[in-house]
Amino acid sequence: MSTVFQAAFIFVAPHADPSRDVSWVRTEEVHVKTIAVSSYQQACELMDSLVEEGIKAVELCAGFGHQGVADVVKAANNRLHVGVVRFDKHPCLDFASGDELF
Repeated sequence: MSTVFQAAFIFVAPHADPSRDVSWVRTEEVHVKTIAVSSYQQACELMDSLVEEGIKAVELCAGFGHQGVADVVKAANNRLHVGVVRFDKHPCLDFASGDELF
């Protein structure tokens, strides 16, 4: 039996609560935990628990600007891989960068 790869997708949304706004998609080989946060700080605070859960990679939504990505990479501290979806101006955030909002 092959090992299941576990990853997380984190997105920013106003008033999100990562303890409540979370779900899993599980396929035979990949499990992805989707988590909503309302700030870069909340995303950074998740890193320890994600590592403890066995998450190997985190993908950040396009709402994370350059600064937000840098903050999460620093918090991850080489314990998991961090990737990013890119919009310079996100259509769901009134065409602003997360760096302007969070």
